[in-house]
This record gives sequence, structure tokens and C-alpha cells, in this order.
Amino acid sequence: MLTKRKADAVPEHQSKDAFQQLARAQLPRLVSLARALTRDDAEDLVQDALLRGFQAFGELREPEAAGKWLRVILINTFRDRLRRQSHMNEIPVADPDDFSLFRTITDEDPFPYSDSLHLDFLCAFGKEDVRQVLLRLPERYRVPLILCHMEGFATKEIAKMFNAPLGTVLARLHRGRKAFEREMWSYAEENGLLKEGGRNE
Repeated sequence: MLTKRKADAVPEHQSKDAFQQLARAQLPRLVSLARALTRDDAEDLVQDALLRGFQAFGELREPEAAGKWLRVILINTFRDRLRRQSHMNEIPVADPDDFSLFRTITDEDPFPYSDSLHLDFLCAFGKEDVRQVLLRLPERYRVPLILCHMEGFATKEIAKMFNAPLGTVLARLHRGRKAFEREMWSYAEENGLLKEGGRNE
């Protein structure tokens, strides 16, 4: 009972101020994650996630994990949108397993005077280029790639978030990586990156 009285005695504005401070600190990363996950409504996604976070702020038990806690809320918000829109099973994609970016760069030799051909290819991509390549992928591949390779979530965590078998997540990561490589090459061809001193924003 004493513990409850202490908790009840905490002024509401203190928890509100604490959440606002957390939200300000995490906002750049939340926006970056939202922009990678969705094409057009990143701002709305972040706002919805922050509203959910504020409503659940009293449940946060480990303040040092608050950043990851907010990112999980944003991911869950995005997941719920996908379920409503049934996007995770949309957009058939050609089998990417027969494409090798390493082999294609070597065969095509886009930078004939380069001593570091593959590195030059990767360095031609700016942050926005990478985002645009990611957004070309269907959600079923893009989302696991972002969560695993950009946000550092374990495959078991991703499987739990999306209520999917671990094998399904691993398969989507594999196919997603291959599809990402293929789209990198296509994007580079379409945007003039396959030349010496190609655009790098």
C-alpha cells in the first residue's frame, strides 16, 4: 500500500515531462526508422507510435531500455497497419536467388579504371539512395532487413513481433538480401551511378 501511495503521489506533469524528454531524444532515430519502413506516411507513423508510447509510459520498467521500447512500439504500430492493409502477402517478386551483385559488378566492370571496383560501387550510394532501394522491396522482405541489419533486432525477436515462424523470417532475410542486391544494381543503372565520379549525395 505504501508503494502505491508513493506512485500515486508522483505529479502527472512529471511523467509527461519525462516522456517528452524521451521523445525528443529518440525522435531522429524514430523518424529514420519510419522513413525506412514506409513510403509516404512516416510522420503519421511516428505520431501514432508516440501516442501509444505516451499512453503506455507508466508500464516502462527499465528506463535505460526506453529507446528500444519506443522503437518496438513504432514497429508494432507499423505491423498493425500492415495487417489492416494485408500488405505482407502482396506484390509477387521475381526469384532473386539467381542474381549475384558481386558477379554482376565484376562482369559489367562499370568503373574500368578502378582498383577497388566493388567498393567504388557501394560508395556511389548516398543515404537517400539506399532508402529508395529499400522502398522498392515488398514489405515482407524490406521489414526484416531493416529490423535485423539496421536496427539490430535478433531474428527471434523479429519472428515474435510478427508472429511468424523463425524459418520464415530467415528465408525472408535471405531472399531480401538478394532482392536488395538486384535492386541496387537496377537503381544504379537508372540513376547514373555506374560511371566514374557517379552521383553520391
